[in-house]
Amino acid sequence: MGTLKQMQDAASIMAIGVVDFFCGAGGVSAGLRSVKGHARLHIVAGIDNDPYCARTYEQMIGVPCDKTDILELARSKELLASKIESWALDRFDKVLLVGCSPCQGFSAHRKAVMDGSDPRRNLFEAFCQIASVIKPDAILMENVPDLFSVGHWSHFEAGRQRLADAGYQTRSGIYNFAGFGLPQERFRAVVMAFRQPFELPSAPLTPDKYRTVRDAIGHLPPLYAGEADKRDTMHISSRHRQSTLDILRQVPKNGGNRPVGVGPACLDRTRKAHGGYTDVYGRLAWDRPSVTITARCRTPSCGRFAHPEYDRGLTTREAALLQGFPPDYVFCGPFDDGFKQVGNAVSPLVATKLGEFIAAKLTDQEIASFMNGVRPIEVNAPVGPGFAVTINGIKKQRVRLNAA
Repeated sequence: MGTLKQMQDAASIMAIGVVDFFCGAGGVSAGLRSVKGHARLHIVAGIDNDPYCARTYEQMIGVPCDKTDILELARSKELLASKIESWALDRFDKVLLVGCSPCQGFSAHRKAVMDGSDPRRNLFEAFCQIASVIKPDAILMENVPDLFSVGHWSHFEAGRQRLADAGYQTRSGIYNFAGFGLPQERFRAVVMAFRQPFELPSAPLTPDKYRTVRDAIGHLPPLYAGEADKRDTMHISSRHRQSTLDILRQVPKNGGNRPVGVGPACLDRTRKAHGGYTDVYGRLAWDRPSVTITARCRTPSCGRFAHPEYDRGLTTREAALLQGFPPDYVFCGPFDDGFKQVGNAVSPLVATKLGEFIAAKLTDQEIASFMNGVRPIEVNAPVGPGFAVTINGIKKQRVRLNAA
């Protein structure tokens, strides 16, 4: 039995219930449950219909992962009412809904992204519809910045309007998650909603303070292609094809690019034509943040995913650490699926930072400290055909400033 002070302190801590829609491997839930202070965030349930993600979520988060299709949940009042009753959200002081719908439907990297046929785009609207029924105290959403592009704005605006009709104030912005301490350049759209007016928080770190690849994975045991760390089932290197190894051996260490004349000739033709695909077979640099970690991050032919020093792609553990997962996180399922779960996840590290802000708002704490740093690019209208050009402009401007 605790002391009187301990019991008083426990009684003063607000309980916030969380339901994590599109929970994936549990990135957001893992981050939110780490929030400390005047509130404790209690993960009630995750929802995701991917079987491997569901296994990972239940094993690592320790709560059920519901495999219900969210489009079906939005269509059926009876099914949604049953789920709400099972969650017993009225036992909490406040409720937070998380809805980080799959980004692939909006990603500018997909050739057919503008064909209008991807049903995953409807998931954003479906979640907003569900949220308008549940009426939580706060809502958190994350996606790729192209959610705000001209071609996808109608999906975003329909969801935002539904929340407005339900009485929510909504703010939307684009962050580089490296500003929250993630050792990775990861530009993402963040949408929050509360019932009272608010401003989005700042990212606390400026580029000169970004964490690096070395900070995240420099301590791991060395591995060559095809080797495994006997102490960590997630630290296993791919057995690359000989042609891949031949290319990687000619790529300079620590951030080097594939030399012209090495590897597929089509890459040279593309580079000459418009300067593209320079990251393919490139190495990460030890003392800079990683490039954006994707579902294909084990494969050097898919981007700058070669280890800074060794002639191989990343291991699942390396990718997970660069994505801000705890060092003991385990991903269930086949080898390749672990990389998919990592690449598609919301960073737990960033989720903790955003969760701290949300908890402060819900407990009426002082939030001035969350406003010091780099402001997000706030979005109130479409950002154009896509955000890739803007991202490249930000990076080039930073390079010029660093060189000055």
